[in-house]
Amino acid sequence: MKVNWKPGTMIYPLPAVMVSCGANEEEWNIITIAWTGTICTNPPMCYISVRPERHSADIIKRNMEFVINLTDAATAYATDWCGVRSGRDYNKFDEMHLTPGKAAIVRAPIIEEAPLSIECRVKEIVSLGSHEMYIAEVVNVIADDKYIDSKTGKFELSDSDPLVYLHGAYYHLGDKIGKFGWSVEKKKKK
Repeated sequence: MKVNWKPGTMIYPLPAVMVSCGANEEEWNIITIAWTGTICTNPPMCYISVRPERHSADIIKRNMEFVINLTDAATAYATDWCGVRSGRDYNKFDEMHLTPGKAAIVRAPIIEEAPLSIECRVKEIVSLGSHEMYIAEVVNVIADDKYIDSKTGKFELSDSDPLVYLHGAYYHLGDKIGKFGWSVEKKKKK
Protein backbone atom coordinates (compact mmCIF):
# COMPACT_ATOMS: atom_id res chain seq x y z
CA MET A 1 0.00 0.00 0.00
CA LYS A 2 1.27 3.50 -0.83
CA VAL A 3 0.63 6.57 1.31
CA ASN A 4 0.79 10.28 0.57
CA TRP A 5 3.72 11.96 2.25
CA LYS A 6 4.27 15.64 2.94
CA PRO A 7 6.01 17.55 0.12
CA GLY A 8 9.76 17.39 0.56
CA THR A 9 13.13 16.71 -0.98
CA MET A 10 13.19 12.93 -1.14
CA ILE A 11 15.40 12.41 -4.19
CA TYR A 12 18.08 10.19 -2.69
CA PRO A 13 20.87 9.09 -2.64
CA LEU A 14 22.90 12.16 -3.46
CA PRO A 15 26.65 12.64 -3.58
CA ALA A 16 28.07 14.06 -0.37
CA VAL A 17 30.67 16.55 -1.58
CA MET A 18 32.99 19.07 0.00
CA VAL A 19 32.88 22.36 -1.86
CA SER A 20 36.01 24.45 -1.46
CA CYS A 21 35.95 28.18 -2.08
CA GLY A 22 37.97 31.35 -1.62
CA ALA A 23 40.43 33.27 -3.75
CA ASN A 24 43.23 33.33 -1.18
CA GLU A 25 44.39 31.40 1.87
CA GLU A 26 42.82 33.88 4.29
CA GLU A 27 39.30 33.15 2.99
CA TRP A 28 39.60 29.49 1.96
CA ASN A 29 36.69 27.46 3.27
CA ILE A 30 34.95 24.13 2.84
CA ILE A 31 31.21 23.54 2.93
CA THR A 32 29.63 20.10 2.76
CA ILE A 33 26.77 19.86 0.28
CA ALA A 34 24.53 17.05 -0.89
CA TRP A 35 22.33 19.24 -3.08
CA THR A 36 24.47 19.17 -6.19
CA GLY A 37 24.25 17.64 -9.62
CA THR A 38 24.79 17.74 -13.35
CA ILE A 39 22.55 20.02 -15.43
CA CYS A 40 24.15 20.13 -18.90
CA THR A 41 26.67 18.19 -20.99
CA ASN A 42 27.68 20.77 -23.58
CA PRO A 43 28.88 23.04 -22.11
CA PRO A 44 29.48 20.93 -19.02
CA MET A 45 27.48 22.52 -16.20
CA CYS A 46 26.48 21.64 -12.66
CA TYR A 47 24.94 23.28 -9.65
CA ILE A 48 25.18 23.52 -5.89
CA SER A 49 22.45 24.81 -3.60
CA VAL A 50 23.51 26.76 -0.52
CA ARG A 51 21.58 28.54 2.22
CA PRO A 52 22.38 32.27 1.85
CA GLU A 53 23.28 32.63 5.54
CA ARG A 54 26.12 30.12 5.26
CA HIS A 55 29.64 31.52 5.52
CA SER A 56 30.61 30.06 2.13
CA ALA A 57 27.73 31.76 0.32
CA ASP A 58 29.35 35.21 0.58
CA ILE A 59 32.74 33.81 -0.43
CA ILE A 60 31.32 32.13 -3.52
CA LYS A 61 29.30 35.23 -4.49
CA ARG A 62 32.37 37.43 -4.14
CA ASN A 63 34.62 35.19 -6.25
CA MET A 64 32.02 33.51 -8.52
CA GLU A 65 33.89 30.21 -8.49
CA PHE A 66 34.23 27.07 -6.39
CA VAL A 67 35.48 23.47 -6.54
CA ILE A 68 33.27 20.42 -6.02
CA ASN A 69 35.44 17.76 -4.36
CA LEU A 70 33.97 14.26 -4.45
CA THR A 71 34.32 12.37 -1.19
CA ASP A 72 34.96 8.78 -0.20
CA ALA A 73 34.98 6.58 2.88
CA ALA A 74 38.41 7.93 3.87
CA THR A 75 37.08 11.51 3.95
CA ALA A 76 33.66 10.69 5.47
CA TYR A 77 34.44 12.09 8.93
CA ALA A 78 35.87 15.32 7.48
CA THR A 79 32.89 15.58 5.13
CA ASP A 80 30.45 15.47 8.03
CA TRP A 81 32.56 17.74 10.26
CA CYS A 82 32.86 20.39 7.55
CA GLY A 83 29.08 20.31 7.19
CA VAL A 84 28.27 20.94 10.85
CA ARG A 85 30.96 23.52 11.66
CA SER A 86 31.18 27.05 10.34
CA GLY A 87 34.19 28.50 8.57
CA ARG A 88 33.53 31.67 10.57
CA ASP A 89 34.81 29.77 13.62
CA TYR A 90 37.26 27.21 12.22
CA ASN A 91 39.92 26.76 9.58
CA LYS A 92 38.44 23.55 8.21
CA PHE A 93 41.54 22.58 6.23
CA ASP A 94 43.65 22.72 9.40
CA GLU A 95 41.08 21.16 11.72
CA MET A 96 40.46 18.16 9.43
CA HIS A 97 44.07 17.84 8.23
CA LEU A 98 42.98 18.34 4.62
CA THR A 99 45.47 19.60 2.08
CA PRO A 100 44.54 22.60 -0.05
CA GLY A 101 45.94 22.16 -3.55
CA LYS A 102 46.27 24.52 -6.49
CA ALA A 103 43.44 24.29 -8.98
CA ALA A 104 44.39 24.55 -12.65
CA ILE A 105 41.98 27.35 -13.58
CA VAL A 106 39.97 28.75 -10.65
CA ARG A 107 41.45 30.45 -7.60
CA ALA A 108 39.59 28.26 -5.09
CA PRO A 109 41.72 25.39 -3.79
CA ILE A 110 41.09 21.73 -4.51
CA ILE A 111 41.15 19.22 -1.66
CA GLU A 112 44.12 16.94 -2.38
CA GLU A 113 42.54 14.01 -0.52
CA ALA A 114 39.49 14.02 -2.85
CA PRO A 115 39.43 11.41 -5.62
CA LEU A 116 38.05 14.00 -8.04
CA SER A 117 37.87 17.81 -8.00
CA ILE A 118 35.58 19.73 -10.36
CA GLU A 119 36.54 23.36 -10.94
CA CYS A 120 33.49 25.57 -11.50
CA ARG A 121 32.72 29.17 -12.50
CA VAL A 122 29.34 30.56 -11.47
CA LYS A 123 27.14 31.62 -14.39
CA GLU A 124 23.97 32.44 -12.49
CA ILE A 125 22.61 32.52 -8.95
CA VAL A 126 18.92 31.70 -8.56
CA SER A 127 17.17 32.52 -5.29
CA LEU A 128 14.72 29.71 -4.58
CA GLY A 129 13.58 30.24 -0.98
CA SER A 130 15.61 28.55 1.74
CA HIS A 131 18.49 28.02 -0.73
CA GLU A 132 20.22 29.76 -3.60
CA MET A 133 21.22 27.66 -6.59
CA TYR A 134 24.64 28.40 -8.05
CA ILE A 135 24.55 27.33 -11.69
CA ALA A 136 28.13 26.87 -12.84
CA GLU A 137 30.18 25.90 -15.85
CA VAL A 138 32.75 23.16 -15.30
CA VAL A 139 36.08 24.62 -16.43
CA ASN A 140 38.38 21.78 -15.39
CA VAL A 141 38.42 18.39 -13.68
CA ILE A 142 41.34 17.06 -11.66
CA ALA A 143 41.32 13.29 -11.06
CA ASP A 144 43.52 11.20 -8.80
CA ASP A 145 45.39 9.05 -11.32
CA LYS A 146 45.11 5.95 -9.13
CA TYR A 147 41.43 5.77 -10.19
CA ILE A 148 42.12 6.03 -13.93
CA ASP A 149 42.00 2.70 -15.74
CA SER A 150 45.29 2.34 -17.62
CA LYS A 151 43.64 0.34 -20.43
CA THR A 152 40.54 2.45 -21.05
CA GLY A 153 41.65 5.85 -19.76
CA LYS A 154 38.32 6.12 -17.90
CA PHE A 155 37.95 7.38 -14.37
CA GLU A 156 36.71 4.44 -12.29
CA LEU A 157 34.73 6.31 -9.65
CA SER A 158 33.41 3.12 -8.05
CA ASP A 159 36.99 2.17 -7.15
CA SER A 160 37.23 5.32 -5.02
CA ASP A 161 34.48 4.10 -2.63
CA PRO A 162 32.29 7.21 -3.13
CA LEU A 163 30.28 8.58 -0.24
CA VAL A 164 26.56 9.22 -0.69
CA TYR A 165 23.98 10.92 1.50
CA LEU A 166 20.56 9.38 2.08
CA HIS A 167 18.00 11.23 4.19
CA GLY A 168 20.30 12.12 7.10
CA ALA A 169 22.92 9.37 6.82
CA TYR A 170 26.07 8.55 4.82
CA TYR A 171 26.52 5.31 2.86
CA HIS A 172 28.81 3.43 0.51
CA LEU A 173 27.48 2.50 -2.90
CA GLY A 174 26.29 -1.05 -3.45
CA ASP A 175 27.34 -3.61 -6.01
CA LYS A 176 27.32 -2.80 -9.70
CA ILE A 177 24.21 -4.26 -11.35
CA GLY A 178 24.66 -3.06 -14.92
CA LYS A 179 26.06 -0.35 -17.18
CA PHE A 180 24.45 2.30 -19.33
CA GLY A 181 22.70 0.58 -22.21
CA TRP A 182 22.97 -2.97 -20.86
CA SER A 183 19.19 -3.42 -21.00
CA VAL A 184 19.16 -3.11 -24.80
CA GLU A 185 22.46 -4.79 -25.71
CA LYS A 186 22.24 -7.63 -28.15
CA LYS A 187 23.15 -10.99 -26.77
CA LYS A 188 26.38 -12.42 -28.17
CA LYS A 189 25.97 -15.66 -30.06
CA LYS A 190 27.86 -18.60 -28.64
